[in-house]
Amino acid sequence: MSWLPVFFKPRAIHLVVFGAGARAERKLRFLERFDCSVDRFALESSDTNSAISVVSSIEAIDLRVYSLSTLFIAACEDDRHNDAFAQHVRAAGFQVHVSESLAQSDFLLPALIDRDPVMVAVSSAGQHPTLTRLVRSRIETALPARLGALANIAVSYRDKVRQAFSSINARRRFWERHLEGRVADLVYSGHDDEARAALDSALEQSKASNITAEGEVYLVGAGPGDPDLLSFKALRLMRQADVVLFDRLVSQDILNLVRQDADLIDVGKRRAEHTMPQDGINQLLADLAKQGKRVLRLKGGDPFIFGRGGEEIETLAEQGVSFQVVPGITAAAGCASYSGIPLTHRDYAQSVRFVTGHLKNHSSDLAWDDLVGAHQTLVFYMGLVALPEIATQLIAHGKSAGTPVAVISKGTLPDQAVVISDLENISEAVRTAKIKAPTIIIVGDVVKLREKLSWSSS
Repeated sequence: MSWLPVFFKPRAIHLVVFGAGARAERKLRFLERFDCSVDRFALESSDTNSAISVVSSIEAIDLRVYSLSTLFIAACEDDRHNDAFAQHVRAAGFQVHVSESLAQSDFLLPALIDRDPVMVAVSSAGQHPTLTRLVRSRIETALPARLGALANIAVSYRDKVRQAFSSINARRRFWERHLEGRVADLVYSGHDDEARAALDSALEQSKASNITAEGEVYLVGAGPGDPDLLSFKALRLMRQADVVLFDRLVSQDILNLVRQDADLIDVGKRRAEHTMPQDGINQLLADLAKQGKRVLRLKGGDPFIFGRGGEEIETLAEQGVSFQVVPGITAAAGCASYSGIPLTHRDYAQSVRFVTGHLKNHSSDLAWDDLVGAHQTLVFYMGLVALPEIATQLIAHGKSAGTPVAVISKGTLPDQAVVISDLENISEAVRTAKIKAPTIIIVGDVVKLREKLSWSSS
């Protein structure tokens, strides 16, 4: 991110606005919402506001009277005056915001959604105010008008909940259950007293039953890379997990969506390089859950398709650990769709087979005779290194050397790359294109449809 969003206590800072026209008036209307001290200077007089200190020149503004906690805003109608004022205050070591000039500004004034004490700031980094307003409007409609009232009630119960639950995980789950349940419904409908009574009742029940936080594991498929392909349930669990164990195929954009204070553990495995052996991952999931933590196992694609998810939950089941499984869009479906290649088609393929291309000891230990049948699509996972052997064995067992092949690298991501050739020439085509893992290899006549059906930019 190019800007750091920060909230200041209004009483802790002083603001100086330079300008007398419409730009300055807009800034002042924004600042009037806060309890902060504001001085205003202008080069020209104004009959509408007697609070303006009219100065003969920018240099006449004495900056020595201001502490370094002062922020300056240049909001003249004349950009030349704004630039000169910015140079003047910046030379004295101050931060300045220049109206309608991103390059000259040291800080921005965002659009706000106010549900005091909840506040949401929205900005397009000063580059597109219209887009900012549209985003703000969308968020406004999603946040209940009485969200602030709910927040105030929650704050007033913070000490009581802390006394009832010694574990931070237990407290977090209590709030998640009630801030989205009946308590929230009561507040939103204006029944604050009933909401408080419901919270009191919930706390008494918790004390009586001596409830402790129980851990759980969420085995979640993150899809092939594009965050927009996550399911709603996946996103919800990602935002409530305490610990996240993730694979190398999980994109950074997806990791950015997990809860900000969650612990992140990279357990990704690469060819001949395992950060943690699979048995260690299985046991770590169980151990963390037994500590009362909600553990997110985030896996690229779908956990149950070459994801070893079955092995992981087998360990959890044996040790009595609760778990949930959330399917993801598998790499075959995502990469094929984003490449314009249907995996089945009435005219070309009536079946599709998913095959691991990670050949044990580099040997040809697959049932090749079963893979060369007509009217089917083959999809090889983890097959980039073994591609020459895969092509050789398919041809040797009867597949036509002219069978179309697509190799898709980093499918669904902005840098997705697709190489199209045939079995005889695909290895050389991939070498020439310098294709990198992760890849999906699609073999079959459906590849012919890419030219007609391709819709993404890659």
